[in-house]
Amino acid sequence: MRVFLTGATGFLGLRLAKRLRGAGHEVRAVVRDPDRAAGLAALGVSLARGDVTDRESVRAPLEGCDALFHLAAVYKVGVRDPAEMERVNVEGTRNVLELMQELGVAKGVYTSTLAVFSDTRGKVPDEAYRFTGRHLSHYDRTKWVAHYEVAHPMVRRGLPLTVVMPGVVYGPGDTSQLRPVLVQYLQGKLRAAPKHAGVCWGFIDDIIEGHVLALAKGRPGDDYIIAGPPHRFVEAFEVASRITGVRPPRLNPGRGTMRLLAALAGLREKFGEVPPERTAEYLRVNQGVTYYGDNAKARREWGYAPRPLEEGLRATLEHEMRILGMEPAKAAG
Repeated sequence: MRVFLTGATGFLGLRLAKRLRGAGHEVRAVVRDPDRAAGLAALGVSLARGDVTDRESVRAPLEGCDALFHLAAVYKVGVRDPAEMERVNVEGTRNVLELMQELGVAKGVYTSTLAVFSDTRGKVPDEAYRFTGRHLSHYDRTKWVAHYEVAHPMVRRGLPLTVVMPGVVYGPGDTSQLRPVLVQYLQGKLRAAPKHAGVCWGFIDDIIEGHVLALAKGRPGDDYIIAGPPHRFVEAFEVASRITGVRPPRLNPGRGTMRLLAALAGLREKFGEVPPERTAEYLRVNQGVTYYGDNAKARREWGYAPRPLEEGLRATLEHEMRILGMEPAKAAG
């Protein structure tokens, strides 16, 4: 099968490309700078210079493909200017899906996110849920628009697209904002973890499996949650402590404290730049928010089986400990 892939240089995209090549598929990808995509080239991925925000740069590599995965997105929390997210997350998605329809690609998988549900307030909804309130971050909002105002209308017009919705994706090699948090924890520098905040923890290999299953077994026109199990951050750090022997953060601020900190951060931002992890937006999404979703549909229809948090977190933390020169076995003992 000839498969087109966007977002191929990212944490998820590179591993999906490797999985597809290992299965014998021809893989094509657009990248901004092919000279800096040696990892993809080494896998035998056919590279074209392009960008999802430039519609015509996508046309030639997509033409003649049997399927596509659209992963490309900007994921950052704590940014003040959403212009890049608008261009990539919304308009980039529109460009890719319109070309998919125009060129008659037989099937596609679009990677959305549980962030379109915003704060589920501890509940674990399924794919039928739809959030209609004020979004907590630019990322949440732009992905919501791409999901419900770009992808869904095109699906209703007959686009053979399956939408997958992971939560937090973690694992060895992670490049997201989660990795520095885990490293700080291992170094004993992480002082606080919000008491009520929680996410669905999806180990990288399981999320890749969810994408592969979506292409093979997903019904075009349907959404599928492929997130891992839901856990609060304080629970995750308790698990981490059992694995590593490193104490969890001692401070667990509640919602009220986090709301106050977010308000104060908003005032500071009026007088100058602040680090992303100290912005009002970053603090808002950590003030007791739960980004949860129920993966029962994928389990039922595909036999999808993401691993427990402890198993995935062990592989991730032991990887980081080796990088830091720590001894996982000694720490665990």
